[in-house]
Amino acid sequence: MLSLPERVTIIEVGPRDGLQNENQFVPTEVKKRFIHALRLAGITEMELTSFVSPRWVPQMADAAEIVADCLDDKKKDIVLTPNRKGIDRLLATNCQAAAVFVGVSNSFNLKNINKSTSDSMAELRPLIERLKEKQYFVRACVSTAFYCPYEGKISEQDTHELCREFIEAGVDELSVADTIGMAVPSEAYSLFSRLKDQFSDILLTAHFHDTRKLGLANIMACLQAGVDRFDTAAGGLGGCPFAPGATGNTATEDVVYMLERMGIHTGVDLSKLLEAIEIVRPYVSHPIESSYYRLHQRE
Repeated sequence: MLSLPERVTIIEVGPRDGLQNENQFVPTEVKKRFIHALRLAGITEMELTSFVSPRWVPQMADAAEIVADCLDDKKKDIVLTPNRKGIDRLLATNCQAAAVFVGVSNSFNLKNINKSTSDSMAELRPLIERLKEKQYFVRACVSTAFYCPYEGKISEQDTHELCREFIEAGVDELSVADTIGMAVPSEAYSLFSRLKDQFSDILLTAHFHDTRKLGLANIMACLQAGVDRFDTAAGGLGGCPFAPGATGNTATEDVVYMLERMGIHTGVDLSKLLEAIEIVRPYVSHPIESSYYRLHQRE
């Protein structure tokens, strides 16, 4: 008999992680409509945007306007703040939830933010402390938790150790990511079982890219490990500009369909979710390839 949760929280990452790798700028008004439609579909936690340099991630150049116009004080809206400048920008807004990130892989960090893993953590600790003093919710995104595009397989112990460092720094949530979509269910179950066992008091979220079409299988493994929070992106949008080979996130609609069919409540309305996808679909560089979306289009 499977041991599964009765309810799962979907953290929608489409507006930030989903769009950040698009070369063609998605109009700001389209992003706003997309975010609003996702809320209407029942999404209660969402990565809105990122306070990063437009030079490095041009798609996020409108971050300040997105935050100013799209915050909902009844939802958990998260903004990625990778450094001191990003956090300073966040503190000037009404957003109360920040995301920080570090890759387990040194090579990934050096390509991404020009710092090693240890140097990144040394810089982030006082910033996390500053945010917690001001009573912000802090989400730590742990990238390359399974594999790295430059180093290959990542040690489970190394991932565990970085998660421990984040917890000791005071974060509220760990979002642990298979950044390039190479993990298999046995690896997902092993890592997340260990994290659930060792860090039972922290919010633990699994984040799978669907590069090799293993996203749903890995989520199923995590459910059995006791995980009840998942990052997903409507339409399977996504990719990482600093991780060659990374494709889209596991599609929100496919995850919701699977969970609801299994009797696990998500609170997400699939028909309204499809309406949200239609808003952004004409502005992304590739077809929407999620199974639920394609099957719905044939009906």
